[in-house]
Amino acid sequence: MALDGARAKTASGGRGRVTITDIARRAGVSVPTVSRVVNGRSDVSPGTRARVEELLRRHGYRKRAAAPGRRAALLDLVFNDLDSPWAVEIIRGVEEVAHAAGVGTVVSAVHGRSGDAPRWMRNLRARASDGVVLVTSALDPVLHQELRILGVPLVVVDPAGSPALDVPTVGAANREGGTAATEHLLALGHRRIGLIAGPPRLLCSRARRDGYRAALEGAGVAVDESLIVPGDFRHESGFAACEALLALPEPPTAVFAASDQMALGAIEALRRRGARVPQDMSVVGFDDLPEVRWSAPPLTTVRQPLAEMGRVAARTVLRLTRDEDPDPPRAELGTELILRASTAPPPGIATPSG
Repeated sequence: MALDGARAKTASGGRGRVTITDIARRAGVSVPTVSRVVNGRSDVSPGTRARVEELLRRHGYRKRAAAPGRRAALLDLVFNDLDSPWAVEIIRGVEEVAHAAGVGTVVSAVHGRSGDAPRWMRNLRARASDGVVLVTSALDPVLHQELRILGVPLVVVDPAGSPALDVPTVGAANREGGTAATEHLLALGHRRIGLIAGPPRLLCSRARRDGYRAALEGAGVAVDESLIVPGDFRHESGFAACEALLALPEPPTAVFAASDQMALGAIEALRRRGARVPQDMSVVGFDDLPEVRWSAPPLTTVRQPLAEMGRVAARTVLRLTRDEDPDPPRAELGTELILRASTAPPPGIATPSG
């Protein structure tokens, strides 16, 4: 059971330091269980404790040293960018839980530019953060390994890709939301329904697109690929995508935009063409950002509980700082279709009764 030398070097950035993840893997137990043994907790069976302690001794595990005189009191909240009201809602939820727990929050953005992630990691080491909430970002393997070495717990909100199996995640029921939005338009009588999709690299985008497809197929409506136009969740891409849909020989009578910002961009494109929403085209969004209830017209959308996602993520990472198991390790919060004034039957079809 000796630790492979090359693996030890990789796991420690060249220092040969063993992490609790390495010990847990070899002992066949969870990381929180190893943490309980390291911290002298009593809620571990004698057999498991003896096995873990033997591995700790054999591999010379050293517990992460806390900053002198400091208790656990700082969380890092990391985004790809901060230019969206979507991010503000997540921040609100995380900060609410952190404040109630007497924990500070550091908010930052890692834009994917060369040097951003290493710089952020250096700053995190310097301030000895106790936990990280990573939002809508790809979990870089090097960053993940560095956090493991430092013993810093991590929770991912809306993971960009498939997260590591030992990383708790928090998300929303995106596929169900995409289905509900499309089924609503189908129930109004629409059959040519455009989709302004989000970035395909994101799991949430793919799930919303899958929901759109599932609703059409469930209604016996063939999926027309020409009605699916990519976007990036921002206003400008919604505007451009709607322009592309309007340029089709047979434009759609309704559009499902995979974010509220893209839906608002689509509405602006329609306004500039002299088209009315919903009389000439219906529009549905996704998020239920605070601003959309005041748009013209108020936007029908799929509400995902963004602030609650932040609260759940913060509670989860705080549990991990106390060496408690996340409950559940994969949290998926429900979505809800919010009906407002941006949807109606297509031109020439009467409003359904009831």
